[in-house]
Amino acid sequence: MRVIAGKYRSRRLKTPSSFKVRPTSDRLRETLFNILGPSVEESLFVDLYAGTGAIGIEAISRGAREVFFIDRDPASISLVRQNLESLKISAGVEVITADAERGLDKLAARHLIADFIFLDPPYDDDGCVEVLEYLDASHLVAPQGFVIAEHSAKLDLPERLDRLERTRLLEQGDAALSFYRLAAAA
Repeated sequence: MRVIAGKYRSRRLKTPSSFKVRPTSDRLRETLFNILGPSVEESLFVDLYAGTGAIGIEAISRGAREVFFIDRDPASISLVRQNLESLKISAGVEVITADAERGLDKLAARHLIADFIFLDPPYDDDGCVEVLEYLDASHLVAPQGFVIAEHSAKLDLPERLDRLERTRLLEQGDAALSFYRLAAAA
C-alpha cells in the first residue's frame, strides 16, 4: 500500500499482518481524494477507525492542516504510529486511542470543528449508523464540511438524519462511500 499523491506520494505504508483490519483500497482512496480535491488543503481532517492511518496520511500528504487518527484497537494505533514515524510526520497529527464516540467526545470537548470526518468501521460492525447519529447531533462538522462513511455496498445507510443529509453515494466493487453534509449547507 502506498500514498497516492502529494508530499508523500509513492511512499510505502505498513499494512496489517492479519485480516482484522481492512484497509481502504488504493483505488477507492484515490477516488475519494479526487472527489475532495483541493479542499483538503488546510483542512482539519478526522480519520475514525483509522486502521493503518492511510486515509489520514493521504490527507496530510495533500496538505491537511491537522489530522486526528482515532481507533480503539492497540494494534491499529501501533500501525498508525509506525506509518507516521516512517514518513517522519510529527506536526499536525494526533493519535487517539478510543472508540469512535469517545474519540469524538474528546474533539468536541476541545471545541474543534472538522472539515472532513471519515469513518470506516468494520463491515460487520453496525456502528456506522450510530456514529452518523452522534455526528448529526454534535457540532463537530463544519458548516461546509463533509462526513464520509465507507461501508459495504450491501449496507443501506440513511439518506437523511435530522441535520445531515447524504449528497452522494459512490459504489466501487463491494465498497461504497456515502457523503453527508449539513442540510443547511447543501
